[in-house]
Amino acid sequence: MKSFLPALLLLFSISKITGQEKGDKVVYLDSIQVNLKRSLDSILKNTPSALNIMILKEKLKEIAPKKPKEEEQVGWKNKGKFSLLFNQSAFNFDWQGGGTSNVAGNAVLNYEFNYKKKSLTWDNKILADYGLTFLRGEDFARKTNDRIEFNSRLGQRIGQGFWNYSLFVNFRSQFAKGYRFSKDPDTEETIRTEETHFFSPAFIQIGPGLLWKKSDNLNINIAPVTTRIIFVDDQFTSTEGYVDGDYFGVDAGKSSRFEFGGSLAAYAKFKLLKNVTMENLLNLYSNYIEDPANIDLDYTLNINLVVNKYITGNFAFQAIYDDNATGGFQIREIIGLGLNYQF
Repeated sequence: MKSFLPALLLLFSISKITGQEKGDKVVYLDSIQVNLKRSLDSILKNTPSALNIMILKEKLKEIAPKKPKEEEQVGWKNKGKFSLLFNQSAFNFDWQGGGTSNVAGNAVLNYEFNYKKKSLTWDNKILADYGLTFLRGEDFARKTNDRIEFNSRLGQRIGQGFWNYSLFVNFRSQFAKGYRFSKDPDTEETIRTEETHFFSPAFIQIGPGLLWKKSDNLNINIAPVTTRIIFVDDQFTSTEGYVDGDYFGVDAGKSSRFEFGGSLAAYAKFKLLKNVTMENLLNLYSNYIEDPANIDLDYTLNINLVVNKYITGNFAFQAIYDDNATGGFQIREIIGLGLNYQF
């Protein structure tokens, strides 16, 4: 028991020194320094060094300044990412295995600007994706991807949990003309027929709902009351012999279609390895007015490999089902190595 007394005396002396201000008339620094020196000498002689070290470490933890608590985001916060992917294949004249030389490129912009104050959040995201491939022997390029999308979601937290009241707006369209390719039976030349262009089609969805948001990387928004409007150019619905609903569900001679239904949007981003992340985006929509069992689906999987600050590898897979557009699944897949810039 006696071996603990010097250690306790040392702790008492340290506490007194750290607890007094300069000029305090009650504490005499000289006598405290003498007592401290004696206590240190006694500890070194009468107690095990391991015990002294343990006690000193615990005391230093108590008197050490604590790290300031990270301030919660208040106001606007924005971030962006721009990627440029390349792909190239070449075959010489004597290559017997088949194949067509081509060069392809894909540019992707992902920009977010979010607002947060107390229990109120407002998340906004712009996605822009455009890709072209050039095949040897053809006078025109073919699109590999074309998308403009804007998402905005307002959330008000309910209590202290993960649930929020929400209101969302989604807009989707494309940049350039889209074509259907076919072969001329007489000349064997490639023929392209315009099928889509900017704002034809364009989809706008808006609706209130409930948002479960554990973090920015894991959330689900459920909107049982959602309005969707589809806009098209009436040049595609006014052709001779056009049948109602053949072009994204729009009737003959019309340029828009109104739908009322429910939607679900889910987002999940995980870290697979140290430099590899997997991002999942799922959007479901059911039209209550017409064929509610035919649920529109849009699923996107992105896997990103960070080589260094400027070079990344990307794999993208997208599956779309919309029976107003086509009777089957639309599948898109991209693999590439490219340049990356974050801002």
